[in-house]
Amino acid sequence: MTGGPAEVRCLLMRGGTSKGAYFLADDLPRDPAARDELLLRIMGSPDPRQIDGLGGAHPLTSKVAVVSVPDDPDADVDYLFLQVAVDAAEVSDRQNCGNLLAGIGPFAVERGLVAAGDGQTSVRIRMVNTGDLATATFPTSGGRVDYTGTARISGVPGSAAPVVIEFAQGDSPLLPTGRARDVIAGTPVTCVDNGMPTVLVPARAVGITGYETTQELEDNTALRDRIEKIRLEAGPLMGLGDVRDTTVPKLSLLAPPAQDGAVTTRTFIPHRCHPSIGVLGAAGVAAGLRVPGSVAEDIARLPSGGDRLRIEHPTGFIDIESGVGTGADGRPAVTRTAVVRTARKIFDGIVFPRPPGQTASPSPELPRQGAADDSPSR
Repeated sequence: MTGGPAEVRCLLMRGGTSKGAYFLADDLPRDPAARDELLLRIMGSPDPRQIDGLGGAHPLTSKVAVVSVPDDPDADVDYLFLQVAVDAAEVSDRQNCGNLLAGIGPFAVERGLVAAGDGQTSVRIRMVNTGDLATATFPTSGGRVDYTGTARISGVPGSAAPVVIEFAQGDSPLLPTGRARDVIAGTPVTCVDNGMPTVLVPARAVGITGYETTQELEDNTALRDRIEKIRLEAGPLMGLGDVRDTTVPKLSLLAPPAQDGAVTTRTFIPHRCHPSIGVLGAAGVAAGLRVPGSVAEDIARLPSGGDRLRIEHPTGFIDIESGVGTGADGRPAVTRTAVVRTARKIFDGIVFPRPPGQTASPSPELPRQGAADDSPSR
């Protein structure tokens, strides 16, 4: 059909600290270019307010999950994450999103791809963007998802049912440069990849405390320029190639904990400062804290026992269970990564895309917004 379907079945869900539109792959065009053009019209991009679509005028609320039946016998569903730019006509599949991942299991039950269990259901998920696997376990009752509960996560008001996500360990090295510490653009850093390519940077090394507000950091033009220089030089060293037009790697600035956590973070995603931190970004930070000789060695306050680490961020914290040991090659390797998130169904129905040929131009006076929080990978 020219211009794609005039109406599309869609479920809008909050996953973790993000919000996105969830679709079955069969409800979207098979051709990626046609699919992406349709999603731009559905989300209301490009437009800084996304006033004519589902998007919420921020990278964290301009996300799409596409779910399908997998070929992989080790997975129950395939999950393709797509970051829809806010004020540019761009759709990227270059990263995962660990926040929307929290809603994939419930969505699979909602759409009948996985039968609900008695009391709880576990769904094995293949993240198509990177090939990584994760298992999400959440409450179900009477054949339906139970979204109510007492689990609370920073950045989300109220409480909801817990979604426990355990990540299978991938084959890619935790330290993509092969070193625990590098100097990039004159700055000491540690490059990690535990589901999300991330560069760990001591906040003091770039002239800040690490406790600034997100707005203060976004207003610091000199800081943003320096961070982007680090990111562009880190990309090839991490095996990502030229990253000028991509959303990875992310950069997390580290400072000693302000409360009872292991470390305080400020994360750029890559050009906006995240109001919290993405799940996979936090997984990378947590693993990096445990690498001997990393830049976090004299910054972090690690607990005396157990795998759980509390990562502080601008609006609270996220708890990550992270274990790092020694791989067969003698280098640091991740042994376990798990996190508790929540998700909530907001609406399920039909979305009506903006008609083809009515794409607006981005407003020139507003700064371009960067992409998502989490997201290629191990």
